[in-house]
Amino acid sequence: MHGSSRTSHEPLALAAFALALSCFAFTSAPRANADETFTIGSKNFTESVVLGELGRFAGERAGVDVAHRRELGGSRILFEALRQGEIDVYPEYTGTLIHELLAGHTTAIDSLDALGRALAPMGLAVMPPLGFENTYAIGLRKEQAQELSLRRISDLRPHTSLRYGFSNEFMDREDGWPGLAARYGLRPDWVRGMDHDLAYRALESGEIDAVDLYSTDADIAYYDLATLEDDLRYFPEYKALYLYRDDLAERSPTFVAALRALSGTISEGEMVAMNARVKLERMSEAAAAGIFLGVATDEAADSFVDRLRRTTAEHLALVGASLLAAIAVAIPLGIASAKRPRLGAFVLGTTGVLQTLPSLALFVFMIPLFGIGWAPAVVALFLYSLLPVVRNTHAGLTGIDPALRDSALALGLPARQRLLWIELPLASHSILAGIKTAAVINVGTATLAALIGAGGYGQPILTGIRLDDTALILEGAVPAAVLALAAQGVFAALERWLGFEVTSNS
Repeated sequence: MHGSSRTSHEPLALAAFALALSCFAFTSAPRANADETFTIGSKNFTESVVLGELGRFAGERAGVDVAHRRELGGSRILFEALRQGEIDVYPEYTGTLIHELLAGHTTAIDSLDALGRALAPMGLAVMPPLGFENTYAIGLRKEQAQELSLRRISDLRPHTSLRYGFSNEFMDREDGWPGLAARYGLRPDWVRGMDHDLAYRALESGEIDAVDLYSTDADIAYYDLATLEDDLRYFPEYKALYLYRDDLAERSPTFVAALRALSGTISEGEMVAMNARVKLERMSEAAAAGIFLGVATDEAADSFVDRLRRTTAEHLALVGASLLAAIAVAIPLGIASAKRPRLGAFVLGTTGVLQTLPSLALFVFMIPLFGIGWAPAVVALFLYSLLPVVRNTHAGLTGIDPALRDSALALGLPARQRLLWIELPLASHSILAGIKTAAVINVGTATLAALIGAGGYGQPILTGIRLDDTALILEGAVPAAVLALAAQGVFAALERWLGFEVTSNS
């Protein structure tokens, strides 16, 4: 009987797993760019989105079809997307390239020419700087800086009780907090990483005392902050420029020329003004870029209903595709695990480890394999969905009363018929509870997919945090919560219809 179970169940599980991966690979495979649309990306902060819009307008004004993939997370996500060919160009900064993305390069990078030589083996190139620098700085509330006589970063050294709230990226960068603390001998008692935009609000409310600033942030004037002098010259230059794939010059010399025409045209004051129009005047990034370029932007803003319809469709696609794939793979894996205890220990252990990985890290891990957008998000959500379904399938089958198994065996039913007619129906309550748990988890986790360009309810949440717009945050958070409750309600109704005792996800 053991040989029969192995023959019927393990190949089924492996085939289902292979089929799911094949589908994901197909959806993420590079496609021919027949319509010659070129893609510019931007990071998840206002200035990067504005520069993305400037690049888009410059290309369109030159007759090039350009798509802008907005708010794709941090530097490493954009850099990897560029190397993978998911995007063609994005705005970056020299200091970030040299000290973060190319950290550990074998030779010193002390000029734009040297930077270009370091990028060339990766198939990347940089354009001349746009004309302004957006460097790091340390800022405090102006009244506190005056009270403590803080004018330079060195002045912070004796004030160890000050609470520092730095952006998460700054906390780990080579040119960020670790090096700054070492250079200045800073040993504060309290240092935390947090979202850059939320740090401003925490500073305003007095929850923290010092933050890392971007020198072109409109928030510096808005919150009336004091910027401390970098008296030991720790921070390098952060000249803004466009980083692009070097084959773009062959594929669209017109687009490259249009982007190069922007070089040297944007002063620091003009960049601050564009950021302020978006962040403080609630103007769209496209409108702010259009004012600078002197072009009319007749793009009508989507209505709330249109945005809700779009993000709901995107979110449902993410959750539905990943959940269906997980069901197709996890139930056969759970069956095989129940029939083969050694295999079961391995499968449950592996899916358990996947469940413990931080969700954002798992999304990022998928980028080198599947690029950015829908495919890597679905794969990550699929992996997160495996454990509840595998575990409940395994538990449902192994928890069947031995007397019932013996009765089925006495009837002389083959292993496959025992599984389909007796064991799976008896385990169906447990299996359905696992699927419900996976669905509810997926609805919440899918909001992070916006960080890699997959859309969904996470998009208005990220934009709302960036713009300090509570209404936008709620536009994503409330529907996500409603969808999670709706999913739980649908499964509860299904359990009642099937005559099961309704289970909770607690």
